[in-house]
Amino acid sequence: MIILIGNQKGGVGKSTIACNISGMLVNRGHDIILVDSDEQKTTSMWVEDRRAEQPTMVKINSVQKFGDVDDALEDLNKRYEYVIVDAAGRDSRELRSALLVCDIIAMPFRSSAPDLKVLPLMEQMVRNSRRVNNKLRAFAFINSAPTNTQGKDAFFARQAISECNEIKLFEITIHDRRVFRDGMSEGLAVIEMNDDSSSAKLAKEEMENLLVEILNDEAV
Repeated sequence: MIILIGNQKGGVGKSTIACNISGMLVNRGHDIILVDSDEQKTTSMWVEDRRAEQPTMVKINSVQKFGDVDDALEDLNKRYEYVIVDAAGRDSRELRSALLVCDIIAMPFRSSAPDLKVLPLMEQMVRNSRRVNNKLRAFAFINSAPTNTQGKDAFFARQAISECNEIKLFEITIHDRRVFRDGMSEGLAVIEMNDDSSSAKLAKEEMENLLVEILNDEAV
């Protein structure tokens, strides 16, 4: 299965989500590969930190692929149970070509007006990709939401996504928690971190629920 974490908007936390999904899957015994298709190479650096600083943790296979990545992804899909793709945060060749072959695209959105402006563009991109890739399932979710529950931005963002015809809204909302940043700097997924704080427990629960939705939800 090819799972693409992508969005035309940068800075929405795609790499963090891709690394955490990869960490959860390998800890469940799945054979996965993490594909870095973003020239910022955040996921590649996370894997390098993991190998250097966390030698006892289960290994995560990773490669870098740029340009038209569809053929490479199809080849990797024959050899791995899950192919997790972190695509660049813009209208890139990597994002468009990955959409032609992936099974699922999961789009993180921050609950801000600049983020939501690309929602119609992503919906059009999904619609066009389905002309070639009729198995494509497209989902979106709110990422890095403020933990202050009094704010209404996340509510309005979820409402905007729910009005899309081509993209289905996940139930889960991922909140902005320091444990995610700590994990990225240490080469760890949040579920692997030795942090028993209430915030860390909530982060782990949110990521587990996100993975359930990615793997189990039905097609739009």
